[in-house]
Parts: sequence; C-alpha cells; structure tokens
Amino acid sequence: MQQDFSLADCDVLGFDLDHTLCRYHLPQSARLIYDSFAQYLVTEKGYDKDLLILAPDSLDFCCKGLLLDIEEGDFLKLAEDGTVLRASHGTKSMTSEEILETYGRREWKHFNTVSGMVSRSEDCGMYFPEVKNHPDKYLQRCPESVKKWLKQLKSAGKILLLITSSHSDYCRLLCEHILGNDFEEYFDIVITNALKPGFFSHTPNQRPFRTLENDEEQEALLSLDKPGWYSQGNAIQLYDLLKKMTGKLDPKVVYFGDSMHSDIFPARHYSNWETVFILEELLGDKVTVPAETESEPLEKKGKYEGDQPKAPYFVSEQWGSFFMDRLPGLENAEETLVRTWSCKCISTYSTIAIPSLEAIADLPLDYRFTRFSSNSSTAGYYPSPPRALLPNEESVTMK
Repeated sequence: MQQDFSLADCDVLGFDLDHTLCRYHLPQSARLIYDSFAQYLVTEKGYDKDLLILAPDSLDFCCKGLLLDIEEGDFLKLAEDGTVLRASHGTKSMTSEEILETYGRREWKHFNTVSGMVSRSEDCGMYFPEVKNHPDKYLQRCPESVKKWLKQLKSAGKILLLITSSHSDYCRLLCEHILGNDFEEYFDIVITNALKPGFFSHTPNQRPFRTLENDEEQEALLSLDKPGWYSQGNAIQLYDLLKKMTGKLDPKVVYFGDSMHSDIFPARHYSNWETVFILEELLGDKVTVPAETESEPLEKKGKYEGDQPKAPYFVSEQWGSFFMDRLPGLENAEETLVRTWSCKCISTYSTIAIPSLEAIADLPLDYRFTRFSSNSSTAGYYPSPPRALLPNEESVTMK
C-alpha cells in the first residue's frame, strides 16, 4: 500500500455527525450526560439522591478508551495485547494486587470478543430534549473554514455523504444549528438512524433502506436508486449507488468519524473504506512539531487550534495517557512502557487521525498525508503525533 493519502484521490467523502461535523461544548455536554444518567438512576431505579451531586473533580474519571467489564463491575484500560494496565471497581481505582486477584496475570479473557451495539430513542429521558431546547449551550457552530471546505469538495466533483445513527429530527436540528437551514445542499446523500456499526456489517436483507415522511420511516426499499435522504440501510446497497453516481466499478470512499467502534473499525473492516479518525484527545496533548513540518510553507499547514486546550482535553490523573502507559513488572521484572489498546486500534484501522475537520480545512485538496504504517507508531497523526508517542519511540514495546 502506498505510504501517503490524499483526498484528491477519493471519489466519495462520508461524514459522521456527532463529534465530527457537529462538535460539542464538552464541559457542558459532559455534565449533561452525567445529570441525565444520575436523574434516571435516582427517579427510575431508586438510587440515593446523593448521586445527583457531582464533585468538581469527578470528571477526571471520564475519558475515552475504557472498557466496562460487566461481569466484574470494573472499568478497564487495556494494553494493545489485552493486558489490564489500570482498573477501577466502580470509580475506585484498583491496586495492582486487586487487579492480579481479579484478572490473574492481568489478562482480560474477553479481549478477543469485544463487540456490541447500542441503539436508543431520542425523545425520552433528559439529554436529547435538553440539547434540542438549548442548542447554543451544547453545540459549536461549524467553522466557516469547514463550510467553505465542504463546498470546495463538491465543486471538485466529490460526492458527499452524511451517515449518522441519530434520528432524522435530531439530525436536522443539529445540522440546521451548526451549518444553517441550507445544510442539505452540502450533501448528496443523508442517512439517519444508520445504527452503526450494523450499517457496515449487515446485509440488505437484514438492514434495508427506508424513505422518510415527516421524519417517520416508510416501507423498506428493495434497492437504492438515487441520491436523497434515507433511514437505516447498509453499506452494500449504498456502494452500489455510488458506483452508478461515479460511473466507476470501484469508487474510492473515505469516511470521517470519531468512534472506533461505530465508525472507523467497521468502515475499514467490512467496507474497506479509507478512514479518518477525529481524535479530539490530540487537542489535550502539547504537540511537538517535527522539523520537517515546521519547514513546510504556511499554506501547507492546516488550521490547528494552538490555544491552550480547555477541559476535558486533559490527561486523566486516574487513567493516564490515552496513548501510552506503564505495565508494572511481574515477578520482579521492571515495568514496561506499552501502547494502549486504543492507540493500537488507531494505527491499525485508521488511514490518518486528526483533532478536528478544521485542522485540515485550509489544506490544498491534493495535500498528501502520511498514512499510518506498521513501521512507525507515530505516522498518520496530523498535524503531528501526540507527545506521549514521541520520546524514545524505538523503546515502545510492540506486542
């Protein structure tokens, strides 16, 4: 496979909505998510009302890259081979002795079968109504540079897709707020209630497309014949339509998303699409720019938010780096610096990773990114790798 990647070579660009095109004011959103869960547990399940009180430092516990072991009631941070690096029972950190007692030699037995899918109704509970009623509080409007970039992509003959698991009414609300009332003009095809990752893994019989009427799903379609707004569906029939629209037997598709589970892994694994991982954690890492990047002309550097990142773009004190961690030595062996499972997934299933769409919106369309490679743990990050991966790269243990 070639070592570089360019959007100019792609025929189709697909986008997730939440945390990709639509970015949230995360401190406010994180609090709303907590309050929504707490209110449900207190009012519907009888939990103590003290749960409604959130300590100021409690959000340090919340970070991307954790798994929940439902059998044990533990949150886990894993190394790339499934070794348990850190764990908590509930929110209480477990000691090394407690981890060894629960997981033996720190091996999580379900590592090779991590799977599952979540679906939801968007008019129940507290979260979605609150966002609908106060969008400015929780949603960031799409930067003008990104809106201009989307229009340039269409002008260059690219087909643009919006594929989201949000229902059509919520999708419309978000898009009108962040892009404007003319948001449909940015996209050739809009697919809502896609129920990812099933959208990529299921067959047409399992997950047919449906048209919408007043945001209500209609009868299943036997095929997808033209651009438009649809619900549910599957990547197989979508790709057949893209062949017709491009006139190519094998159109090249790239998909932008923020979820490894719902976007990046299934788009790469089942559909063999190129994937761009939106990794907001890069905003919380004080990036050291390599010399070759510093020497690039200004027009070749993407717009990158250089201001000091605001919470929650911090490194969790309880869980440590999203990218690397230290594995305590066993049987008197020295501790070892290892990549996390999350970091390994990024380089395995992503073509490149960026902090936001804004980071690349000002680049020329034919800009050539360095794609992730098995030869390096830092290739593929733009505008530059996270600091945690840079020091002593050769000492990183590749398991």
